[in-house]
Amino acid sequence: MDWDQLELNPRVITAVKRANLKSAREVLSLSGADLQRLTKLSQSDVQQLHSAVAASYCREPPVTALQLLRGECPSLEPSHRLSLGCPVLDSLLRGGVPLTGITEIAGESGAGKTQLCMQLCLSVQYPREHGGLGSGAVYICTESAFPSKRLQQLISLQARLRPELPPNLVTSIQFSNNIYIEHAADLEALQVCVSRRVPIMLLRGMVRLVVVDSVAALFRCEFEAKEARERARHLLAFAQSLHRLSQSFSTPVICVNQVTDVVGDSDSARCNFGLVDRRVLPALGITWANQVLVRLMMSPLSGWDAVRAEGSSLVSRRLEVVFAPHLPQAYCICSVGKEGVRGIAVPTQSASAPHIPGTEPANCTTDVNKDT
Repeated sequence: MDWDQLELNPRVITAVKRANLKSAREVLSLSGADLQRLTKLSQSDVQQLHSAVAASYCREPPVTALQLLRGECPSLEPSHRLSLGCPVLDSLLRGGVPLTGITEIAGESGAGKTQLCMQLCLSVQYPREHGGLGSGAVYICTESAFPSKRLQQLISLQARLRPELPPNLVTSIQFSNNIYIEHAADLEALQVCVSRRVPIMLLRGMVRLVVVDSVAALFRCEFEAKEARERARHLLAFAQSLHRLSQSFSTPVICVNQVTDVVGDSDSARCNFGLVDRRVLPALGITWANQVLVRLMMSPLSGWDAVRAEGSSLVSRRLEVVFAPHLPQAYCICSVGKEGVRGIAVPTQSASAPHIPGTEPANCTTDVNKDT
């Protein structure tokens, strides 16, 4: 480090050089007493030295958590995310799925989790200027056969789902050729897949999205209740492999998760997370939850009539952000139709608790004061 560039008394700089301190790391790793002993400087001189070195590495002013929540510091957020293929859904996630970390989509059977994952497998193939990553996807099935017919239907209706895109762009992409299907019948096969085969595809640039559908299926069936510690060990090893892939290749990892019922009739039996009261919660417990960056929850929308659009009856769903480091708790209404999952623009409804103005994504209901 060039000590002469720091705003320090020349006497202090001379003492630092005489002590043979060559980097800011060395200065900041030493206590005040150790620096006094090495440099023979006074306590006030050492404090000035610490402050000057720290200031040289902290050129940006500090920001508050409230500023981050309101999205007032775009320079601290990733410049690109993977689009979900719908403006309303992207608004809920402030642009889409983060490129690093594990994003979980949890929900009951038939909630639309697989539909959303297949939609992401198509979205990732678009160029970056249209919300994609210009590459393919690997889809790891652990429960049942991959729904190929449904995928072909989504591909044929891409122009209807994304009318804002140039028609020649949609027709020019060979979507089905860029989705690689893997089946894992047990945990050993799953680990081999994510530690050997998937890295090869990522290294060759064949894919930029990894989907595991579902992460809970094998871990729930291969371990008994008394083997909780062993299950946690394997679960952490699996999550570590996914994180390594995501960080090394800047690749979104989407994990579908099942839910488990909460037994009991009292209010304490209700799941106290997110905005919506439920009697189910994502499976695999706190061990898995600590490995997830973004947790989304899809659930049937009770109390709403079926939404009709373009002459067909669509199934209404709620997509909720349960937790994420960069997002407030919020949800939006969406529909699952032939062309895919679409957010529905509805008037924003005020939440039960007071909210902070300016924090609501478009067409989403949010409550930033509710505890997770």
